Amino acid sequence: MKRTLYILILTILVLPLYVSAQSLEDKLREIDTYAEKARIDWNVPGMAVAIVKDDRVVFAKGYGIRKLGTNEMVDKDTLFAIASNSKAFTTASLSILIDEKKIGGWDDKVSKYLPWFRLYAPYVDEDLTIRDLVSHRVGLDTFSGDLLWYETSYSTEEVLHRLRHLKPVRGFRAGFGYQNLMFMAAGEIVAKVSGKTWAEFVSERILRPLGMKRTTTSVRDLGNNAAWPHNESGGNGMRVLHRGNVDSAYAAAGLNSSVADLANWLRLQLGNGKFEGKQLVSAANVWQMHQPAVLLPISPGSAAFVPSKHFDTYGLGWNVWDYNGRKVISHGGGLDGMISKTALMPEENLGLVILTNSENSVPTVLQYKIFDVFTGAKDRDWSAEYLAFSKRGDAAAAANEKKLNDERVAGTSPSLKPEGYAGTYADEMYGDAEISVENGKLVLSLKPAPNFVADLEHWNYDTFRIRWRPSVAYNFPPGFVIFKLDKNGRTDDLIIDQPNNDFWFYELKFMRKD
Repeated sequence: MKRTLYILILTILVLPLYVSAQSLEDKLREIDTYAEKARIDWNVPGMAVAIVKDDRVVFAKGYGIRKLGTNEMVDKDTLFAIASNSKAFTTASLSILIDEKKIGGWDDKVSKYLPWFRLYAPYVDEDLTIRDLVSHRVGLDTFSGDLLWYETSYSTEEVLHRLRHLKPVRGFRAGFGYQNLMFMAAGEIVAKVSGKTWAEFVSERILRPLGMKRTTTSVRDLGNNAAWPHNESGGNGMRVLHRGNVDSAYAAAGLNSSVADLANWLRLQLGNGKFEGKQLVSAANVWQMHQPAVLLPISPGSAAFVPSKHFDTYGLGWNVWDYNGRKVISHGGGLDGMISKTALMPEENLGLVILTNSENSVPTVLQYKIFDVFTGAKDRDWSAEYLAFSKRGDAAAAANEKKLNDERVAGTSPSLKPEGYAGTYADEMYGDAEISVENGKLVLSLKPAPNFVADLEHWNYDTFRIRWRPSVAYNFPPGFVIFKLDKNGRTDDLIIDQPNNDFWFYELKFMRKD
């Protein structure tokens, strides 16, 4: 009897541990199967996923290939551009300097460290704080001014000097406008205070202590095990892109990392700044980074799609929102041909990272899937739902293309011969655009960005359709160049009407220079 009772008690004590281990294994198996299916369904060449639970890396795996046309497989150590996930490394760097009292605090004035920095109004320059820079509330539009750093040869300081020409779309601190340029300025504060470049500081104070040995601050240092970016530009199927150099914007988007390395970064965040017994960032400043600083609107459509999401905010380098009754701290990253996601659910002591080498919704899909699996939420096929959205988007783009063609005025001719349009046109903020003639056809070149070259095809009157050359990695929809003539029939203004979701050509006002 005593022996039987002993075995029964032992079984009761051990069984929960066994069930728990099996449960975790089943969860990871379900996620693994779903991830590979999503990769295939979305035509993703390669990706990697890592999951952290209770301060352990419980899953880290690569899928697919690093580059089309090769058999080089992605693994947990493959490097991807993590783009805007780099922003949290900038706020962590500022946190360290605040902890060391080299910076007075988040509400220190920017002018104390960058006295030359100017925005659109003197009162803004006088009152602008570090917190304003890293919470996207300075009054500028989302992505405003990004053409200054994207593919240009401008230095960080040159970009920041030029942004004073940008116009606000709302009052100072009146709302959210996602701003890469402000994070570039924040990176300059790190450099000014520490006496090191942003890259040096992040490497010495964050990457090395976390054992993130493969993570780099530039595409110049990737080594062999690195993914190549891909997209489906120009309707010609998936293509391999060049690796974009964003060194001038590294404090906003410059890091390249692997899921194995980023798993340690997630452990630091979930550990309130502590990693393997060492406090790298104070818990007080981790708390600050993870607190809402500015509200983001939730549309009725978004609320219907994710009913359990009741608020959306931005903290300091992180998005802060809720899902299924739990706080979520996350960020996305996107560069040409690379989309990524990092996310934390502190109440579950859960973190995840998804890196891909194409432009798709898979990181968001897998984020929700992982959250659902680990919180026991009702099963939902996020991939199928997002694929339906994508197909509707493709149909809308095709309908827009048809509408453009239907509205084209037939039988018109340009006012001038090609040579009459040729010349240099200048924008005060951006720099020069050149129109040249090659084999009797017009060619547009943006001088600050050598890769930005387009052939111009006559559309109607003095409007020409833009055909970007393969050197342009971004997948632009149909766009146009419009020439305006002065009273003497000479070209005066040049308008680049190029719709897209990321770069605001409408901010550029090109006037004939020669």
